[in-house]
Amino acid sequence: MRYIQITFKITPDTELARELLVAMAGEVGCDSFSEEENVVMGYCLENAFEEAALKEAISNFILPNIEIEYKVEKAEDKNWNEEWERDNFTPIIINNNCIICSVKEENPYRLVEKVEGREPLLVRIDPKQAFGSGTHETTQMIVSQLLEMNLNGTKVLDCGCGTGILSIIAAKCGAETVCGYDIDEWSVRNTIENAEANNVSLEVKEGDKQVIEKFSEKKFDVVIANINRNILLADMSAFVCAMKTKGILILSGFYEEDVSLLEEKALFKVKNSAFSTEILDRAFWNFPLTKTMKSKCSSPRCSWSSCSFVM
Repeated sequence: MRYIQITFKITPDTELARELLVAMAGEVGCDSFSEEENVVMGYCLENAFEEAALKEAISNFILPNIEIEYKVEKAEDKNWNEEWERDNFTPIIINNNCIICSVKEENPYRLVEKVEGREPLLVRIDPKQAFGSGTHETTQMIVSQLLEMNLNGTKVLDCGCGTGILSIIAAKCGAETVCGYDIDEWSVRNTIENAEANNVSLEVKEGDKQVIEKFSEKKFDVVIANINRNILLADMSAFVCAMKTKGILILSGFYEEDVSLLEEKALFKVKNSAFSTEILDRAFWNFPLTKTMKSKCSSPRCSWSSCSFVM
């Protein structure tokens, strides 16, 4: 999985301008960001980058009297395990009943008190070069969602599985079958290794939405996709087609203003598919639609959203 790094320089450089720049760059395919004193870096999959779309977005930038310069180059491949350790990653506690930590953490249970006499769910992750260590707000929102659901006996599909963290949690929460796929070979291998480290069984394949039909399961009770808006929109039909009637679609990795567009796309596919009587009963948002975050690497604040649809 090759990434393009786009280095932006804004004049005048204000916090508001940076926030709006991140939102703009997210619209044209950037799915992660980092910040330095004088620049903002956006990262986009190489095969998804369209410079013409970026130029148009800059020309229509919402703030007046702002100059935006940018430079495009191939992003350096990183060993995310080394980055994780170097940044002194500390275990993540979610809802006081889930611990996400390194495979090297010696005594993670010391970090939380038992809830009603039960030990919290423990997930050990070695991120290698895959995304999804649990530090990102969108990942944590979906983890919170899964922890509140009754997944016993369900069949779950994880689209863009990364490290496999969401697949592993679904399996630990009682899912009968969990399938995951990713376009990145590193991610697929990493998911398999992390599944073994957590003593869960997953079916994992390398590829994009085309591989969904190759899984042993053809229809799923829960479909998860924590990617970015553009891929969510492009792959929505595949997500919906993979769902059972009354299935649940959990999406994350987009901004609040994208919700209506994603909802429209999901509804359109349902209304024009084989779902005859059980059309969308209700759409519900299980998290605050706006999440303000500032990562350890001082990235600009971004408003992330997560939503669920019941088909």
